Amino acid sequence: MNNNKTVEIIRSKAKDRHPRVAIILGTGLSSFAENVQNKIIFSYKDLPGFPDPGVKGHAGQLILGQINDIEIVVLQGRAHYYESGKPDIMKSTIETLNDLGCETLLLTNAAGSLIPEMPPGSLMLLTDHINFTGVSPLFGETETSRFVNMTDAYNPLFCDKFRDAAKAKNIKLHEGVYIWFSGPSFETLAEIQAAKLLGADVVGMSTVPEVILARFYGLNVAAISIITNMAAGMSDEHLSHTHSIENAEKATTDLQTLLSEFLLQYNK
Repeated sequence: MNNNKTVEIIRSKAKDRHPRVAIILGTGLSSFAENVQNKIIFSYKDLPGFPDPGVKGHAGQLILGQINDIEIVVLQGRAHYYESGKPDIMKSTIETLNDLGCETLLLTNAAGSLIPEMPPGSLMLLTDHINFTGVSPLFGETETSRFVNMTDAYNPLFCDKFRDAAKAKNIKLHEGVYIWFSGPSFETLAEIQAAKLLGADVVGMSTVPEVILARFYGLNVAAISIITNMAAGMSDEHLSHTHSIENAEKATTDLQTLLSEFLLQYNK
């Protein structure tokens, strides 16, 4: 019911908007929304079922508009599993994007690097993920659709488009596997060692539940991490959320360029 009401609220102010691509902006990345043209802005507080992002660096706004002639919806911020203990905290949000007509979801996040050659300020294209939390946003679903095929969850065609965008703009784009820890505490040294053994390249506290939900609703997915820190034990730096925001800003320009170039090539 809340989702239907939310779509009605958005449609009442944006009847002529038909977004095809949704973008969720991670920690410290809200400035990307400045590139959106012909904006219609909604506060999450005015949208039933949308979470209140209780983390600094997440503005909590839904923005409809265009970039490079593609109708998009930008979400400035997300809610995290660790804020409520609810793995499906973003379910109503993703369902709303689907009901608005979005066919593609682009995700961004801040992550810690497990690879010495991928320092803070780097960008990494997600090619796969590991769910280390043991929970799913699909707990409680009863239909057979809950058995979601996660092979190629990160759309191979869109991964290629991001590779092409990076090459065209001379931006170094790493690739690898994202591992989801619940947070909010940073990982222990032993957990980071375990993540390495499992084949992860970056560690973070978001994104995976949104990918699962997006695939559940049939959306195509691509995702990019901004490396904000080296993971625990990988350097002498003191890990903090404030530090993550500061380092996210260093790579924001390159990420904005990649997203814009991707949208430019979206129909090609």
